[in-house]
Amino acid sequence: MSAVTDAAPRDEGLRRREAGGTPGGNALAGTGVLFRFALRRDRLRLPAWVLAALLVTLSGVRKAADLAPDAAALGHQVPPEAADMSETLRGPAMLAMTGPEHYLTHFTPASVLSMLMIGYGALLVGLMSVLTVVRHTRADEERGIAELLRSGVVGRHATLSAALAAAAVADVALGALFALVLPAVGPAGVTGGGALLYGAAHAAVGLVFAGVAAVTVQLSAHARAAGGMALAVLGAAYALRAAGDVGSGTVSWLSPIGWAQRTYPFVDDRWWPLLPALALALATAAAGYVLSTRRDVGAGVLAARPGRPGASAALARPLGFALRLHRGLLAGFCAALLLLGAMYGSLFGGVDDMLKDLDDVREAITRGAPDGRRRGEGGSLVEAFASTIMLVVAVVASLHVVMAALRPRAEETAGRAEPLLATGLSRTRWFGSHLALALGGGTVVLLAGSLGLGLAGSASAGDSGLVWRLLGAGLGYAPALWVTGGVAALLFGWAPRATALAWAVPAYGFAVGYLGKLLDLPGRLNDLSPFGHVPQLPSADMRWTPVVLLTLVAAVLVAAGLAGFRRRDLDTK
Repeated sequence: MSAVTDAAPRDEGLRRREAGGTPGGNALAGTGVLFRFALRRDRLRLPAWVLAALLVTLSGVRKAADLAPDAAALGHQVPPEAADMSETLRGPAMLAMTGPEHYLTHFTPASVLSMLMIGYGALLVGLMSVLTVVRHTRADEERGIAELLRSGVVGRHATLSAALAAAAVADVALGALFALVLPAVGPAGVTGGGALLYGAAHAAVGLVFAGVAAVTVQLSAHARAAGGMALAVLGAAYALRAAGDVGSGTVSWLSPIGWAQRTYPFVDDRWWPLLPALALALATAAAGYVLSTRRDVGAGVLAARPGRPGASAALARPLGFALRLHRGLLAGFCAALLLLGAMYGSLFGGVDDMLKDLDDVREAITRGAPDGRRRGEGGSLVEAFASTIMLVVAVVASLHVVMAALRPRAEETAGRAEPLLATGLSRTRWFGSHLALALGGGTVVLLAGSLGLGLAGSASAGDSGLVWRLLGAGLGYAPALWVTGGVAALLFGWAPRATALAWAVPAYGFAVGYLGKLLDLPGRLNDLSPFGHVPQLPSADMRWTPVVLLTLVAAVLVAAGLAGFRRRDLDTK
């Protein structure tokens, strides 16, 4: 009798759970607890991201003051050399690398700072938001954490809401820091209202890409694919911004980064371009909520393609199975680097005009080239510029190396490594196959970027031999990529909980290698980066000693990582 009478209440409770995730039908139940938990988990990660984005802007203060005069101190008379610099910054190549030309109508250190740094800052804050949302949603689903949480009093939308709130807090905190710090340390022309707008522009971009990630985590069942799709949107936004600033300005209005730059802090202080950014952030977040109701926990809206009835012979081997896991990431990075290289290579034809009046920038770009080639004519400056861009290509390729080298950690924490290693497969062969794909695949990605840079650069500069020289330059950076992968292997083998530190290698390499040249950072800082020991091909002469030493260091790091993995316990489910 009691079993019959209890059936209806249980059915009603089930319907309410399906509707809202909790017996009371509250789809946001538990959001506050999950939000505090997310901040707790990221108590070191998010402050590090915010500090890095702040330092990027602060590092450009000195350069902006060097490029633009203090008009008030000069009696509002712009000297001829400053006018020449303004004309140089209006060149297509510089506009593609910095921001819209309108900043130069009010040529002050503050306006030049906005022109130079908003684009790079937007990339950083977008990356921070994407990784934060993916980490606290799809990545937790892959590890089984989300399913465990949803079994309690947690609403259907609580996890996504907590992730978006954590990203929003970081974005707003960064914007507030800009508003407080820039008036205190900024160059001439900085105003309180402009600093507030500068910070709000960064925060708005971060909110947009948090919303984009909220959509992509619903589409794919895998965190890497979801993050890759969101980062592809971020890269497309930057490319659209660059294309619009060089050509038709209307194209830039298709990019959230273009909207942020067209607020023109310290020039016009326009707030209204942030309105479409906020509207897009709300629309993408709402779409993420809607899509989350159309899938099961752990699944994606886009169904995976059914596999073949029988596995190929390659899948029965560790290397073939690892290639199957890495092929999507590898193909995506190859395509992205090919396009990135082609975009930068198309600027080679205008390098001489772009830098004709910027002696300090010319000196920074040609630093490291032999004296004879530095003073030479023709292609020497193009080659020097190409060597600087090669560092960017190499750093982006190293991101693939880190992601691929840390894939075993994801397999381990998800519980998929333990069944494999319970068979006759040794730990060395399993981990070594992933490392082989990380190091070898990173080299392939590097060559794809070098090929795109060489093909577009040779067409732009009229130098057919540039293709082969840039392919050789790309191979020169391969040992630095292997060292980066070796650091990731070492952390995985001996300190698996600290594997996130592997991302510091490419981040530091970009900061001191690329930005350090333009910002005149001490050269000894570059010695701490593996990229700093690579000969700056094609502008410099080949030096085999550092390349061989980097290869040996990479081998030692990989061997140490393998040894550590053989000796430690697995994180079991």
